[in-house]
Amino acid sequence: MKTWIAFWNILKKDVRNYYLKPPNISWGIIFPVSWTLMQMLRSYGGVNLAEIRNMLPGLMSMSVLFGTTSMLAVTITFERRGRSFERLLLAPISLSAMVAAKLSGAILFGVFNAFVPVILAALFIDLTGVRWSAVLLAVFLIAVTSTLLGLIIAVSAREVFEAQTFSNFFRFPMLFLCGLFIPVKSLPIFIRPVSFLLPLTYGTDLLNRGILGTSMLPPVLSTLVLLGFIGAFFAICQYNIQRKWIF
Repeated sequence: MKTWIAFWNILKKDVRNYYLKPPNISWGIIFPVSWTLMQMLRSYGGVNLAEIRNMLPGLMSMSVLFGTTSMLAVTITFERRGRSFERLLLAPISLSAMVAAKLSGAILFGVFNAFVPVILAALFIDLTGVRWSAVLLAVFLIAVTSTLLGLIIAVSAREVFEAQTFSNFFRFPMLFLCGLFIPVKSLPIFIRPVSFLLPLTYGTDLLNRGILGTSMLPPVLSTLVLLGFIGAFFAICQYNIQRKWIF
């Protein structure tokens, strides 16, 4: 019970203190929303409404990626600078519970971001036929993997601008390598192996299955691969925190 109370209070503090920080608004909200509106208005202007539906999985994946990584870049770096992160490490809860609590706020923010493009798309097209259960699973798995990746990056930076810069080294290549807007099969053959080393490729493929009814890989395989990334990233996050602050 004490662990759950601590978990809830850490989550509530992060939501209250960091959701509306300027760096988080600019990279986590404004950039994905503006990109989404640009793509949808461009398609609507050409009266190609089918293209909006085809772009929706990529727009949702991008929104989750930028939302989660921006949230962790703000949360961890601000707390490191104020040394409140070190105080959390001294709290009488396990390291796993503390890390999970820090991740939960970013995951919720990423899931919220994912459905902003859905709301905007509903203004232009009919979304009947979407498998919402599959979409929710895909969004959650993308949010968890992206959040863990953001934490790995954030613990290596001391300032928000450093964390955002490091994040961009991963985020912008993923826009082109993970099938968000350019299908993986359309990439040069020597680049495709890199795409399959990135977790967002599998999450976007799951979204394609749920929204468009087509996928490149079996959904069970994509889900298992994402779960493997989650386990590996979580272990790396714990190791980095222990190495930097505990031992």
